[in-house]
Amino acid sequence: MYKVGGLLNRVTKNEIIKRYISSGTTFKVQNGNTFKINNSRGLLVNGVCSSSSNSIITSNNKSISIESLYNQRHFSSSKSQSKKREQDDDDEDNSKLKKTDKLVVQELKELIPVYSIMNQDGIVSQPDQDPNFSKEVVTKMYTTMVLLNTMDSILYDVQRQGRISFYMTSFGEEAIHIGSAAALDMNDTIFAQYRETGVFMWRGFNVDDIVNQCCSNDLDGGKGRQMPMHFGSKRINLQTISSPLTTQLPQAVGTAYAQKLMGEKNCTIVYFGEGAASEGDFHAAMNFAATLSTPTIFFCRNNKWAISTPSKEQYKGDGIAGRGPNGYGMKTMRVDGNDIWAVYNATKLARQIAVEEQKPVLIEAMTYRVGHHSTSDDSSRYRTIEEINHWKENQNPVQRLKSYMLRKGWWDEDREKAFIAESRQTVRDALNRAEKQKKPPISELFTDVYDKLTPNLVEQQNELLDHLKLYADEYPLDQFSNSTINK
Repeated sequence: MYKVGGLLNRVTKNEIIKRYISSGTTFKVQNGNTFKINNSRGLLVNGVCSSSSNSIITSNNKSISIESLYNQRHFSSSKSQSKKREQDDDDEDNSKLKKTDKLVVQELKELIPVYSIMNQDGIVSQPDQDPNFSKEVVTKMYTTMVLLNTMDSILYDVQRQGRISFYMTSFGEEAIHIGSAAALDMNDTIFAQYRETGVFMWRGFNVDDIVNQCCSNDLDGGKGRQMPMHFGSKRINLQTISSPLTTQLPQAVGTAYAQKLMGEKNCTIVYFGEGAASEGDFHAAMNFAATLSTPTIFFCRNNKWAISTPSKEQYKGDGIAGRGPNGYGMKTMRVDGNDIWAVYNATKLARQIAVEEQKPVLIEAMTYRVGHHSTSDDSSRYRTIEEINHWKENQNPVQRLKSYMLRKGWWDEDREKAFIAESRQTVRDALNRAEKQKKPPISELFTDVYDKLTPNLVEQQNELLDHLKLYADEYPLDQFSNSTINK
């Protein structure tokens, strides 16, 4: 039940309560009066009731204050009340501004510091900030990073051999993946860009899932419709990745807003690079999240390169983090993206803020993209091997966690060699299985667009069927799973 009270004392006929609830829900005021959603889109309008009661009750036994509803733009009072409310908000905003009789041009004076607690030797500078995970958990973190590295190396070569069409590695950014993923709840929603494979692996997306998708076979959850590395999985709460840059940010804010409306104790995290932050969708998403106060974590992987554009040419000022506090009034952190414990602590705190305070948080993780942007890129044309080797040797996130484990006596070189060999075999076996699988049925070309095939899709399907029957010898139909269209 929603008990609504505390801010407005009267709910009158024809006032609008903007709340996304399924059409047909009946509200009951404590004195017995009722009103009902009458909009087929599920938006409550023209709620019909009249009462001086402070409470509105529905049939699903939940509660929320009217102040909360009002702040979330779910409740509109009469015009006079709304106008007064808007004026009060404007007055409150203006009261925060200080007046001065001195004309001063403002300039950037201080940069947001980078939070880092573990150095390259695996030494934690502040022991009380060590998450102190068990040996088993830390071992899982490390082996997931090593498995990711091994898989990236093999599948990159496989693409070069022409066995898959495209691939993107995650070399240098492994701590961001595992550190952030470990701080999330499985019911939190993930919107990724295309370089967060370790996040998915930590949540249970295994090597077979990844290789099947890259091979576009009939075990691919996306039914072979996406290019490689564009994963999606309802099981791990991962929204399907799309290629257009930054589109996932406003989508993530919408999902977080829905979580807020539904009263869920979860958040949405959205990953993106510093190059994506130059797109207009970044600013629109940040503004919506800030003004609607949504439980969104904006996680920026600042890996120094937006394909071939260096970050120094991508922005000025205080990077991406600098846009949070002053630009959007958003709580912000900048962390060492190669320090898994710094990433974990920052994401854990961000999630706490998002869920408990229902506010967005911006994290900028400073790291480096060691590999090429993708298999379509040759980074040697715009950066030096010395630069790459500096980061590989001096700021390696995998080596940093390994040093931490060695200091605790949880790992050794024999286990390292054995696990690398095991990882290579795991990836090879998955690849062999995936390549033997047939492609999805050709009929899947027409499904999942609408609940039922529309007449024009049926017409197109029949045209294709007739064509394939006429020219059956011209197509490798035996490579596709059985379906009515390719028999």
